[in-house]
Amino acid sequence: MLDNDLKDQLKAYLEKVVHPIELVASLDDSDSSQELRSLLQDIASLSDRVSLSLHGHDARKPSFAINRVGTDISVRFAGIPMGHEFTSLVLALLQVGGHPPKVSDEVIEQVRQLEGEYVFETFMSLSCHSCPDTVQALNLMSVLNSNIKHVAIDGALFQNEVEQRQVMAVPTVFLNGEPFDQGRMTIEQIAARLDSGAAERAAEKLKTKKPFEVLVVGGGPAGAAAAIYAARKGIRTGVAAERFGGQVLDTMAIENFISVPYTEGPKLAAALEQHVHEYDVDVMNLQRAEQLIPADEPGGLIEVQLANGASLKARTVVLSTGARWRNMNVPGEQEYRNKGVTYCPHCDGPLFKGKRVAVIGGGNSGVEAAIDLAGIVDHVTLLEFDGKLRADEVLQRKLRSLSNVSVIVSAQTTEVLGDGQKVTGLAYADRSSGASHRVELEGVFVQIGLLPNTEWLKGTLKLSPRGEIEVDARGETSVPGVFAAGDVTTTPFKQIVIAMGEGAKASLSAFDYLIRLPVEEKEAVAA
Repeated sequence: MLDNDLKDQLKAYLEKVVHPIELVASLDDSDSSQELRSLLQDIASLSDRVSLSLHGHDARKPSFAINRVGTDISVRFAGIPMGHEFTSLVLALLQVGGHPPKVSDEVIEQVRQLEGEYVFETFMSLSCHSCPDTVQALNLMSVLNSNIKHVAIDGALFQNEVEQRQVMAVPTVFLNGEPFDQGRMTIEQIAARLDSGAAERAAEKLKTKKPFEVLVVGGGPAGAAAAIYAARKGIRTGVAAERFGGQVLDTMAIENFISVPYTEGPKLAAALEQHVHEYDVDVMNLQRAEQLIPADEPGGLIEVQLANGASLKARTVVLSTGARWRNMNVPGEQEYRNKGVTYCPHCDGPLFKGKRVAVIGGGNSGVEAAIDLAGIVDHVTLLEFDGKLRADEVLQRKLRSLSNVSVIVSAQTTEVLGDGQKVTGLAYADRSSGASHRVELEGVFVQIGLLPNTEWLKGTLKLSPRGEIEVDARGETSVPGVFAAGDVTTTPFKQIVIAMGEGAKASLSAFDYLIRLPVEEKEAVAA
């Protein structure tokens, strides 16, 4: 099952296991069960602290538990955790085996103090790059607190359960049999959901913070670069981010980040956060900004009010709140979101195996999505609003070579159709003739660009007609002391490498603004 190189790596990791662990497999006669048996036998052969039992009684087959011997500490997988989930498997082995996790003592204690019984089930797919964060978070919580149980379920292997429970997006999490949430989640986010007093305690803690010299709002590539460049100047720097990594966390393959031929979004996001933490930066995660209050006069304190009721103050602010997927804004889209309407082909594509789907958008993202999905689903219909596709020619050639893809241009999507539970079709109008058409299908993948996260800034500073923050060549906004960078701005070409450069530039401009303040103003602010 595992090649020799992977065995050598895993053997080295298993040397960190402190407590003996037992793998308990529940198998049947299927090929997938035999594949899982082989994987578990390989793992057990690599360490004398790991044993294997093939006599499990779980109703889901193939599945297995990782148990700390002599305790009720356990992590479960229903499926074969390879692909993106192999890291989840390795971490589960280590953590059940007693190797300390890489999370803060504060979070560990918060999880351990949770009261009540929590049974989590996470439906994931092995091609989903968003799923491992959620799986790993819940696995760790089940290790830290015996009141918490978790099983990660490969939706591709348990299609009947996926259909029965109407799972149409991954990761989808159930708590005690009821829907809990969908999408990427960190241990901090989940613990905060379960801990009713967490938001209030966090707000009180934030209220005690002294003013920053540079406060970065947003933790994507632009925000990370801005924070690092500010901290390197030796000035008091803070980052308030709703989720560190931003939209990069939702990006699969990255092949145009100069000097790095290939990486993936979650890996890059983790590297960004690690780099920021190497400097004296106060990182405040899970914080959503709701209002910007400019200073009364140049050099005065700027205030950023947060959703939890706290506020932060700073002499300069760098806005890098990024962008999100643009919606079609047609009837049925929100009603059937995650019930057939989805925005991530890599994550959710396997759930539509053998079905008919549509991709909305003929740019690079849309065509790439159609190509990827064509290898999984029965048929792909790609709809483009313009009279021709806008993707790179190399992608269009690949698309045209696929026999199960239809392309419709000059198509305006008018409605997502469904039966009240799930998507059943899509209506569109031919922009050339005005004729209305309907396509019978089960899934709609929306790939039509980005929308800047600036709703909270309207009326405060100057925005473009597209809602982007208007900036000059130095990253300055219309408000003194407030700078902006990345996808949230009018800077053209929304690329990671450009966002990083713009973040560094905005931070350097903020520092230049600070050092040019009159001495009396700086002293007054410091006082």
